[in-house]
Amino acid sequence: MTRIFIWAFLISIILVIPRSNSVEDEVKKTMVEFMDKLTPQNNILLRLGNWGWNSTSDPCKDKWFGVECDDGFTRVRKIVLEKLSFNGTFDASSLCLVTSITVLSLQTNNITGDLPLEIGGCKALTHLYLARNKFSGDLPDSLSQLSNLKRLHIEDNNFHGDLPNLSRISGLVSFVAENNELGGKIPDFDFTNFDKFNISNNNFSGQIPDVKGKFKAESFLGNPYLCGIPLPDLCPPPLKSEKPKKSSAKKILIYSGYLIMGSVILVFLVFIFLKRKKPREENIESSELKKRAVDKSSAMPSTIARSEYSLTSFESGRIPTLVVLGSPTKTLGLSFEELLKAPAELLGRGKHGSLYKVRVENGVTLAVKRIKNWEISFEEFDRRMRKLDQVKHRHVLPPVAFYCSEQEKLLVYDFQPNGSLFQLLHGSSDRDGQVFDWESRLSVAASISEALAFMHEELHQDRVGHGNLKSMNILFNQTMDPCISEYGLMVVENQHNLLLATYEEDLDQIQPPSHTTFKGDIYGFGVILLELLTGRLVQKNGFDLPNWVQSVVKEEWTVEVFDKALISEGASEERMVNLLLVALKCINPSPNQRPTMSQVSMMINGIKDEEKKSISFAL
Repeated sequence: MTRIFIWAFLISIILVIPRSNSVEDEVKKTMVEFMDKLTPQNNILLRLGNWGWNSTSDPCKDKWFGVECDDGFTRVRKIVLEKLSFNGTFDASSLCLVTSITVLSLQTNNITGDLPLEIGGCKALTHLYLARNKFSGDLPDSLSQLSNLKRLHIEDNNFHGDLPNLSRISGLVSFVAENNELGGKIPDFDFTNFDKFNISNNNFSGQIPDVKGKFKAESFLGNPYLCGIPLPDLCPPPLKSEKPKKSSAKKILIYSGYLIMGSVILVFLVFIFLKRKKPREENIESSELKKRAVDKSSAMPSTIARSEYSLTSFESGRIPTLVVLGSPTKTLGLSFEELLKAPAELLGRGKHGSLYKVRVENGVTLAVKRIKNWEISFEEFDRRMRKLDQVKHRHVLPPVAFYCSEQEKLLVYDFQPNGSLFQLLHGSSDRDGQVFDWESRLSVAASISEALAFMHEELHQDRVGHGNLKSMNILFNQTMDPCISEYGLMVVENQHNLLLATYEEDLDQIQPPSHTTFKGDIYGFGVILLELLTGRLVQKNGFDLPNWVQSVVKEEWTVEVFDKALISEGASEERMVNLLLVALKCINPSPNQRPTMSQVSMMINGIKDEEKKSISFAL
C-alpha cells in the first residue's frame, strides 16, 4: 500500500512539473521572438552585454533588462525598453501571447512599420507608450478592444488616417497623439476622466467635443479644419432641415422686408468693391494662391498633403514685405511673392515653430523657419537680424531674409544639405556608411567653440547670444563643415531657462542662476560635448545625460562613459578625458563658475593640437 502511494505521488509530480515548465518556455519563446523583430541584425542587447532575453534564462528570476514581474516572479507585468535605438518592427502577435503584461513602453526608439492589428490581443494592457518612433500607417480599430487601457501615448510618429473610436475605452484617462498625420472626427470622449489630452499638429476636422473646460487650445492647435471651443475659430451653425409649412401673410411680409434689406446691402457692398478694386487685387491673388494650394493638397494622399504645400497660409489677405539681407541669394531676385508660391516640404516641428524646405523658382533651395510663441518684439527681432547680417563667421549660418508681424515671424536661410550633428551622431539619417570618428568629433567641437567665442565677443555689447544651442542646430554644409543655425533668436533674459527647458522635464527642480549673458550658451555647448563623447541622446524627460555623466565620473574614472565606437577605434583615452573635463566645466551648476567661450575654445584647440602631434609622431 505504501508503494502504491509513493508511485502515485511521483506520477503527480511528473505530470505537474512539465506543465509548469511548458508555460514558462512558451512565454520565453514569444518574448524572444518579439525582441528578434524589434532589433534585427544589430541586436543592441548582444552589443551592450548579457541582458537576458534568451531561451536559456528566466525573464523574472534572471531579471531580463526592462522586464518587471509580480511578487512571485512567475508572471511578466511590465516591459520598458526606452531610448535604445531599436530599429525593427513591433511584433504584437508574439508579445500579446504574454497575457499578463499591463505596461509596455517602447518610446524614443526608431521602430518602423504599422501598429499591428494583433495589439488588440494584449487585453491586460493598462499603459501603452509608443511615442517618438517612426511608426506609420493607420491605427488599427483593435485598439478600441483594449478595455483596460488607461494611458495611450503615440506622439511624434507618422500615424495617419482616422482615429479609431477610442471612446469605447471607458477607463482611458490620458491620450497624447500630437505630431502625427491623424484625421477625421475626434471621438466623443468623456473628458471628465482625462488628466492629459493632446492631438495638436494633426489633420483632425469638425467641431471639438465638450472638453468640460479641462483642456486649453494648446491641445488642439495645428489642425487646420478643427473649430469650436477652446479654439478661437468658432464653428458655423449647423444647417437645419426645412419642414414644409403654411406661411402666413405676416411672415411673407417679414421675409420680403429681409429680402429688400439684403438687396440694398448687396448693392452697397458692390459699390464699395468697385471703388476699391485696385487695392484689393493683391488680396485676390493671394486668396487664389491659397485656394490652389488647398485644392492641390486635398487631391493628394494624406502623407503628401502634410509635407508639400505653399507658404501662402502664413499671412492670409495680403502680401507682406520680406526683408532681404546681404547674402548671395539677394542677387537672384528673392521676393516674398516668390516665397509664397514656392512648394514647401515640412522638415520638422518644435516647441516654438516649424521648419520648411522651400524650392523657389530661380533654383535656390532655402530653409524657412516659421516662428511662433516667442516673446520678442518686432523692433528687437529686426535689430537682431540686421546685426547678425553684419557680424559673420564661417561656422555661423547667416540669415538670408526675414519677415516679422504681430502674428508670426519667418526666418530664411540657405538650405544645408547634409543634415545636423544630431542626425550624424544618433543615426537618424543615411550617411553612406560614413564613420564619425574621434578626430572628426574633435574638429567639430573646435570649430563650433571658435564660432561661439567669436560671436560672444562681437555681440557682447548687444547681449545677443544663441539661446537655444543644441546638436539639432549644428548643421553641415556641402563640404561637411559644421555651422551654427538659428543664432540670436532667443532674448537674453529668457535664454537660460529656455535652454534648460530643452534638457529638463521639471524646471521647478532647477535653481535658476542670475541671468548672466551667454552663460546658457556655454551650458548648451557643454551638453553637445557630452553627446560627442558618449554618443547618447539628450532627452527632456527620463534619462538625463549631464546627470548620468556626472554620476559616473563621481564614482570613478571609467571608459564606460565614452561612446563604444570611439573605444573600438582606439581613440586616445587621455584626450577624451581632457575633453570631458572641459564639458564638465561648461555644465557647472553655477553659471558664474563656467568658463567663457574664449577659454573653452583655447582648451579644445589645445587638445586638438595634442591630437595632431600624436598623429604626426605615429606617422
